[in-house]
Amino acid sequence: DHSITYPIMRGFGRLFGQFTLLQIDAHPDLYPTFQGDRYSHACPFARIMEEGLVQRLVQVGIRTMNEEQRRNAERFGVEVIDMRAWTAGVRPQIDGPVYVSLDMDGLDPGFAPGVSHREPGGLTTREVISIIQALKGPVVGGDIVEFNPGEDIAGMTAPVCAKLVKELAGRMHQAR
Repeated sequence: DHSITYPIMRGFGRLFGQFTLLQIDAHPDLYPTFQGDRYSHACPFARIMEEGLVQRLVQVGIRTMNEEQRRNAERFGVEVIDMRAWTAGVRPQIDGPVYVSLDMDGLDPGFAPGVSHREPGGLTTREVISIIQALKGPVVGGDIVEFNPGEDIAGMTAPVCAKLVKELAGRMHQAR
């Protein structure tokens, strides 16, 4: 889950200074606390923003935001491109250094069913690849989370993960 993204951002801030964090996900993970835990899998982006670890957080593919998370998004100035906005043609505009955090449930389950929390109505594999390829700034790092092999119907998600790792690695290589 995105719990790994929080400690990574603490280190990246020291290395790269200010950069944008692009989160592709079905869930915003912006709860102040979840079930009494500030460091729950549902809270890492709230911690990242509270500590000012990134210059900017852009979320793409969101389709489960509740009022509590919406308030936190507004509080932190998070740029949310939910699926309604995506369908209307809104795309992320990122010019400088960017770290890509990709939760596999950001994709529609028809393309990536091997996740723990399936949320219909998400991005296609081609759309995610296009997002990565269209980034204007250097990709300084990335992570791919939430692949659950136990839920991977007919092994469909594993090759999608591999393709996205290859796309991210290719962009990181270009940034060198």
